[in-house]
This record gives sequence, structure tokens and C-alpha cells, in this order.
Amino acid sequence: MRSMEDMSILVTGGGSGIGADCASRFCELGAKVTISGRRLEKLEQVQAQIGERCSIVQGDVTLAEDRQRMLDTCLAHGGGKLDALVNNAANMYRQPVDQYTEALLRDAFETNVISAMMLSSAAIPHLEETTGAIVFIGSTHTKRAFPGASPYATTKAALEGLTKVMAAELGPRQVRVGCILPGAVSTELNLRAGLFSAEEASARYDAVAGLHALGRIGTGTEVAEGVEYLIRAEWVTGVALEVDGGIGLGVSLF
Repeated sequence: MRSMEDMSILVTGGGSGIGADCASRFCELGAKVTISGRRLEKLEQVQAQIGERCSIVQGDVTLAEDRQRMLDTCLAHGGGKLDALVNNAANMYRQPVDQYTEALLRDAFETNVISAMMLSSAAIPHLEETTGAIVFIGSTHTKRAFPGASPYATTKAALEGLTKVMAAELGPRQVRVGCILPGAVSTELNLRAGLFSAEEASARYDAVAGLHALGRIGTGTEVAEGVEYLIRAEWVTGVALEVDGGIGLGVSLF
């Protein structure tokens, strides 16, 4: 396992939730982390909690000029190099299958898939120099069917397919690619999407806890540990790692 000491890592969607927890853990292990996001105040809060090893860049991953600025900021902060890219930025979308709107579907793929593909493509030359890693954040939605969540689930399934093809293509260039499939973790994703109130989200997490074999939802730090593994493990590529408390097992308690 390679050390994270002085690694240079870019984490998109780092202003809260799993992205913020990834940044915190990686910095604790000695990395220099750059986090990006659209909400400057959230980024500043995370930076204040972590310290000088964390740099921030405000931007929208769907915009080419912002993606380039994210890379440039990370390279400057990390001593001119990039060791890992964590594609965490995403939006949650729910819509019944007989009520699709093309605009929503296009936005879902633009935010969750296309932007991650484009940023990863731009990062490849830098990752070749460090024999680095790309990590996508998928979802247990590809293992368990949750009615109404097909726009989100489909984008996450796309990332799983992308992981395998990209890993096969980049293996000869010594760039590793992986995907993390988290189970239920309390984040701002549903709240930010306006799907539930804080009280409703809390009730849903309580209700879904029993679907996990371990009987509880997870934490962002536990997901960050899985991301850390994919970044550090030098002979692991093309995998979709389930960090999900066993929800993907489909356990039924009678």
C-alpha cells in the first residue's frame, strides 16, 4: 500500500458529506487535498476545520473552464502534481418512470456522469506522471431497486460501466480506476435536491437502517476509508467496491 504522505488529491463536491469526510481523512494521513464545489461558504467551513493542507476552489463541474481551474488549483497546491482524482460531485434526482422530463434527465447525466468523464480525461496526463488513481462515487442504487430513483440509479450504473472500461484502457499507462458503492449515509444530497425536509430525511434513514446486514446506516468517514483503499492499493483496478453495511446483500428479516 502506498503512503498518502504528500499526495496531491482533488475531491469534487467537497463542501459537505462524503467529499468533506474524504478530504479530512486524506489530510490526516498527510496528503494535500483540494476540494471543489459550488457553495463557497461550505468549502470555507471544511477548510477551516481541516487546516492548511486543504485548499478550496469554487466552481461547477459541468463547466469546462471551472474543471480546468479545479485541476490548476490542485496542481498548484500539491506541488505541481496530481496523485488521485475523486469524482464525488453529484445531484440526486427522483422521478416516476412515466413522468420523465428530458431536461431533468439531461441534467442528471451532465452533472453525475459527463462532468466526471471530462474531468477524468483532463486529469490523465498528470496521473500518468504519478501512476495515480481515479475514483468514482457510485451507489447501492445499482444493487437495490428503489422506486422513483431511476434517474439517479442510471447515472450511477453508468459510472460502474465506465470504471471497467477506463481501467482496461488506462492499465497499460499505470493509472488505476475504481468505484465506491456506498450504502445509506446521512448527507445533504437529498436535502439539497429539495426531496425531503431534514425531519423526513432522518425518518427515512431510520427506516432504511434495517435493510443493512449490519443494522445501521454508515458514515462518510467509513466511505472515505474505502476511497482511501482504492487510492493506495497499487494492484487494484477496475473494481466496484461495496462499502454499504451489507445493504447490497438484499437481506430479508422475517
